[in-house]
Amino acid sequence: MTTERILLVDDEEDLLRGLKRTIERGFPGVEVVTATRPGEAIALAARQSFELALLDVMMPEMNGIALLERLKEHDPQLSVVMMTAFASVELAVEAITKGAYDFITKPFDKDVLIRVIAKGLERNRLVRENTTLKEQVCRQKAFASFVGQSAAMVQFQERLQTIALSDYTVLVRGESGTGKELAARALHSLSKRRNHPLVMVNCPAIPEHLLESELFGHKRGAFTGADRDHPGLFVEADGGSLCLDEIGDIPVGVQTKLLRVLQEQEIRHLGDTKTRKIDVRIIAITNQDLEKKIADRTFREDLFYRLNVVTLITPSLARIRSDIPLLVDYFSRQVCCEQGVGEKHFAPDAVALLVNRAWPGNVRELQNVVRQAVLFSSGDTVTAADIQIIVPADNGLIPTPPIWLSEGSGACPCYKEVKEQLLGRFTSQYVTNLLQYTEGNVSRAAELSGLTRAALQKIMRRSAIKASSYRHSGE
Repeated sequence: MTTERILLVDDEEDLLRGLKRTIERGFPGVEVVTATRPGEAIALAARQSFELALLDVMMPEMNGIALLERLKEHDPQLSVVMMTAFASVELAVEAITKGAYDFITKPFDKDVLIRVIAKGLERNRLVRENTTLKEQVCRQKAFASFVGQSAAMVQFQERLQTIALSDYTVLVRGESGTGKELAARALHSLSKRRNHPLVMVNCPAIPEHLLESELFGHKRGAFTGADRDHPGLFVEADGGSLCLDEIGDIPVGVQTKLLRVLQEQEIRHLGDTKTRKIDVRIIAITNQDLEKKIADRTFREDLFYRLNVVTLITPSLARIRSDIPLLVDYFSRQVCCEQGVGEKHFAPDAVALLVNRAWPGNVRELQNVVRQAVLFSSGDTVTAADIQIIVPADNGLIPTPPIWLSEGSGACPCYKEVKEQLLGRFTSQYVTNLLQYTEGNVSRAAELSGLTRAALQKIMRRSAIKASSYRHSGE
């Protein structure tokens, strides 16, 4: 358990020593740190955390109310008790208004002092526990849409959380349909800016001649139709995050002004002569090859490096193929809830078809297929036949294995020979798909297939299949 610390600040050293002894006797497990000057107290608070602070109101260097404000700036959750020999209603009201938890007068009544400190420490525990719970809920909400347990998905979530805790500009890249916008929202909700606005801008959706005004704002009369001042989206996002979706499509002229904003951290409204400082985190999204656009001179290289401070790449569905069964279940429950119908389940053969399909549209395409399957299936189980109606086998869902005939002889091979060939192909493909799904976990694969581990290993040896080939070491 972490040791709790109390900070005592008073310019009377004798009082500090006596107060320290009293508190240490009343709270044996608590560390008591003293300071005779406000500047010393501020330095201490910068180096370590405190659960409670007792501050004298009247001090020569800085009064206790000003010190209270400085400490609360550093740690808004800190419980602070003000101490004074000159109590007044006005002083008490000011202290509470500035964030003090309680007020105690000198000379101290020992029992009252112990009771106030006990309540202050308890209040701090509750506040910090509440904050921890809120952060956990926030983290769960942020990752709620990123379903999966594959190594690639776990690595992606860990990277996203690390980036979110920084305040760097982020470039979110990935194929279409991989959840780049969801990633941008998660970056904001997990950051220290989460209590400030997140402004989303779909750059191609705004006409070129209006994009500059929308981003940077304008003064009344700056152009025809500007009948009132418009602060712009940068001002709207001040203190928070501005997400620029499809950043690769913004005009070169706007790119130049955006570069200036990133360099100077200030904007100037159209038609204005003054600049305004802003505090905005930029999250840029693209599925385009920006390096190629730089070579084509349609995207500024210097802007690219300003945006690409930290890169977050959303994984394609091909990289998280083993998560498809979890995604299917998640989307199925989501659709049933949206439609107000009872839960529907996907049969194993239906899931197998979805796992083996190529998904050029990634997760978004999978979600649409699941929606249609749930919507149009007649029973409470979605079958492989339901899937094949939506995405036929000849549309890349599954390859149809050919029956190999003897070439050149014109003769049809015997039934037993063809059966063995097809059975061998089926067994090899089945075990391969199974190990892809379990990421090389033989025990899990045996459990899912209904085979014993020994029987599955025998098949693997016969087909020269190695479980290690399906284990992800670097993802």
